[in-house]
Amino acid sequence: MVWTGTWVAERLGVELIGDEALPDLLGLALRRNPKRAHLLVSSVLGKHVPQRPSVVYGSGLDLGRRVRALLGDEEAARSVVLGYAETATALGHAVADGLGLAPYLHSTRRPVAGVARAGGFEESHSHATSHLLLPEDPKLLAGDGPLVLVDDEFSTGNTVLNTVRALHERYPRDRYVVVALVDMRSAADLGRLEAFAAEIGARVDLISGAAGTVRLPDGVLEKGQALVAEHERAYDPGAVSAPGPTTARGGQEHARVALDWPEDLPDGGRHGFTPDQRHRLETALPAMAARITEALGDAAAGTERGATAGGRPGSSAGGPRVLVLGFEELMYAPLRLGTALEEAGHDVRYSTTTRSPVLAVDDPGYAIRTRLVFPAHDDPADGPGERYAYNVAGAGFDAVVLVVDSTADTPALHAPDGLLAQLAAHIPRVVLAVVPSYTPTAEVTGVTGAAGATEATEATRLTEATEVTEAIEATTEAVEAPERSSMLPEPLRGPAFSSYAPEEVGWLLQDLSDVELEAPTEEREEAIQSGGAHYAESLPVEYQPSDRYQELFHAALETSAARIARAVGTVTETVLAERERPGHRPVLVSLARAGTPVGVLMRRWAQVRHGLDLPHYAVSIVRGRGIDANALRWLAAHHDPADVVFVDGWTGKGAITRELADAIKEFEAAEGVTGFDPEIAVLADPGSCVRTYGTREDFLIPSACLNSTVSGLISRTVLRADLVGPNDFHGGKFYRELAGADVSRAFLDAVAARFEEVGAAVDADVKELLAADRTPTWEGWAAVERISEEYGIHDVNLVKPGVGETTRVLLRRVPWKILAKRGADADLAHVRLLAEQRGVPVEVVDELPYSCVGLIHPQYTRGATGADGKAVVSQ
Repeated sequence: MVWTGTWVAERLGVELIGDEALPDLLGLALRRNPKRAHLLVSSVLGKHVPQRPSVVYGSGLDLGRRVRALLGDEEAARSVVLGYAETATALGHAVADGLGLAPYLHSTRRPVAGVARAGGFEESHSHATSHLLLPEDPKLLAGDGPLVLVDDEFSTGNTVLNTVRALHERYPRDRYVVVALVDMRSAADLGRLEAFAAEIGARVDLISGAAGTVRLPDGVLEKGQALVAEHERAYDPGAVSAPGPTTARGGQEHARVALDWPEDLPDGGRHGFTPDQRHRLETALPAMAARITEALGDAAAGTERGATAGGRPGSSAGGPRVLVLGFEELMYAPLRLGTALEEAGHDVRYSTTTRSPVLAVDDPGYAIRTRLVFPAHDDPADGPGERYAYNVAGAGFDAVVLVVDSTADTPALHAPDGLLAQLAAHIPRVVLAVVPSYTPTAEVTGVTGAAGATEATEATRLTEATEVTEAIEATTEAVEAPERSSMLPEPLRGPAFSSYAPEEVGWLLQDLSDVELEAPTEEREEAIQSGGAHYAESLPVEYQPSDRYQELFHAALETSAARIARAVGTVTETVLAERERPGHRPVLVSLARAGTPVGVLMRRWAQVRHGLDLPHYAVSIVRGRGIDANALRWLAAHHDPADVVFVDGWTGKGAITRELADAIKEFEAAEGVTGFDPEIAVLADPGSCVRTYGTREDFLIPSACLNSTVSGLISRTVLRADLVGPNDFHGGKFYRELAGADVSRAFLDAVAARFEEVGAAVDADVKELLAADRTPTWEGWAAVERISEEYGIHDVNLVKPGVGETTRVLLRRVPWKILAKRGADADLAHVRLLAEQRGVPVEVVDELPYSCVGLIHPQYTRGATGADGKAVVSQ
């Protein structure tokens, strides 16, 4: 029998090394994912590869029994099992069943109205990273018994260790047990678990079904991406990804089976699942299996099948071949329905749909033979997108039982391009089984006793998720978990927040999109200068560029893209040369929002040039108020502060540079957290304020020409006491309504397209910079002080030097006049146009260290604007 990793191994040189059982447990496929080239495909997990339910469930049960033997009954009864969404939700549940005495909880990517978060974490290599912990009982994670963490594979250990670190800070305990089907740590990672245990002062054990490692040759990421691109072009990715013949049958209707799911029984472990609830499910399974059997009817009657796609045979003559297909995180309920059908004598296989984009290749030596693609059908919080079912089409199934929860039983599921239609095109009989989505009521029961049983009588619950949600939102507030105030939320990501791809940046902000924050520019300026308000307490009305101005932006981008690419490469290579350490990689932290496009470009450069996947976040810093301390706390909890590199677009006079240094010093003194380097890496440093830069020339960076429409449709950040509490991130708005004018990705793509051509110039620039004295001279600050006095302003905060800052003055503030350096016209076309539109004079001057300087009106009142709303020239 051909190993299902042969195809990838032969083409990429990937090797699977370890226990003899590994080839039977794992195959290989290629990801459509820029973070990892290969995917380990488990044959016993029941995710991508249909497998007998008894095998899938038995693998988890065996691991759970080993955990119980390790802990002993007394400690096992005090433990809690935590599984990871989406892949390991059923595996973790089966481990809890094998353990027998412990409640179970799995993380989720589905927010649930009215349910308080007890924490969350990031899965750094995943295509969709944010995990939530939403236990019905807020005390579930607060005990001091062992915590058993279950994932399908233990590779680098980052996900598990990040989870333990975050939870241990809030809910410290003496013992953790990590459980995985396979332990695939590299030699470099083997010592991390022991070192981590010593660091937190707890015992950490590891139990796995098999152990080994994956040996990856140099350049495997680029080779893998090229291979994926080559094969994706070979056929329509929206269809079944198998170039050979199929057994497609169109036009079939599906049947719906009424399961009679037990009232008030959770559909899985999203909010917790106790041993008592498992007993209730076990009791109900035979009857539910009988109803499914009845709905299947004569699925195989009169069916004569020969070979199917890829030469795979049909079922035996002993009965219909049935697939029980679960839905993303909903893995345990369909798995147990599958085991019940199998015990009733059916020939059953089990797998689930998934978010993971994987290349399909119809070859016996490849783990993913076919792929069905369909739209998401559960109104996901992170927006619409593709979902997948692998190895289902052309696999010789007579019938499929699709099991979803009621939240996912939507029109999208039943649409012509939906999952039901896709299944009906390839499988003769389709049966839909809907499990009621469980949503806790506001009344919370306590977890007590050896088996984690509930003491209080459970309140009568509505079983339909929509009714429960409406009832909770109308009459109650969510009950907060213990110490929740110190549990910061996970970063916001696109497309739910910003138009950037989710892997490009995580925003350490809170979403204030529904809050009216905009005020007319003149009103804001009067309030700011009178001391009545801080500039960060409101937002300017978003400037909508004219056709002429947009033409200037695109022209500027065309002429400056290579220049920007060179600066991006130079600053990134400088960061890597000076900040990368053995076993560590830089963590890019952009100062929102001007720094964010630069951080994304730096991340892209590191990925393209070196195959590095650098984490990237955006945080808020506010002049006079400092950096968001909660964002720093989150970063310190998830990364080594010494790895953090702060990123901004450009320097003006250096006010933010000084602000950051002061804020870091204050934060470290207050929190006792050290290691953050206040040095900022910028694209352009015309003010000579920093050591790490791409250039010290003051030139037009097109991302400075616009506001949100070149910054992922995100506003400037907001800090207002009535909106941002002591345990909240600073706020920001996502202007979804401006999507038609968004050029954020166009800007990034135009610059990234020039990376290759500027490579040699970047290498020369970096070599020169690393050997040079880059000590800041602060000449920009001196020039600003001189201009402030010369023009009678007497406030350096009203002097905005450089092309970027001048543009901001014209877009957001009430400008007085613009100083333009003689001979700098090439970079100032958009500045002159904005000045013309607002009636602002442009004064050409000599001996200016910047291309231009914008002066905010120094004595602003309502009388300083004319009847047309434009600022008047000061006399």
